[in-house]
Amino acid sequence: MEKTHGLHNRLLPYLLLLPQLVITVIFFYWPASQAVWQSFLREDAFGLVSEFVGFENYQTLFAQPEYYNAMMLTAIFSTLVATLSLSIALLFATQADKNLKVAGGYKTLMIWPYAVAPAVAGVLWAFMFQPSFGVLARGLRELGYDWNPLLDGTDAMAMVIAAAVWNQISYNFPFFLAGLQAIPRLVLRAA
Repeated sequence: MEKTHGLHNRLLPYLLLLPQLVITVIFFYWPASQAVWQSFLREDAFGLVSEFVGFENYQTLFAQPEYYNAMMLTAIFSTLVATLSLSIALLFATQADKNLKVAGGYKTLMIWPYAVAPAVAGVLWAFMFQPSFGVLARGLRELGYDWNPLLDGTDAMAMVIAAAVWNQISYNFPFFLAGLQAIPRLVLRAA
């Protein structure tokens, strides 16, 4: 017996895909190709005059040690934020998966930080760790650590990593919790 799928028009699937493909080309591939093309040009400050310089921009970029420093800081930031946010979110999800009386409130509190806009979160963290009047900065000073992210790059990086981890935990938490709750109880008892 032959199975039918109800699509007798061979053109219909392509017509249904066409709007998404057009949007993808216009908003993703076209700007990306423009960025690559402009990386081979030298332009004046106002973008009125362009000159093709080939790989000269890339040679200048790779000759600067600051570029390699930026790559290293990006790798450190990405690794620490991913590792810490995933680990802490998994720890919190395993705790929330337990049968607790306050589990509903706990889950709500864990998801709240994700509702805070990144700009607002940045301002909150800047105020909390502000060296002169920040609450957390004052606590660090009382513990004997001279906290000043405005002057010390390591302190600034730690503050940005902490803020990013805080925001990402609330994003990862529901996924881990949903995964843990999807495990059948019989399997957990058998384990």
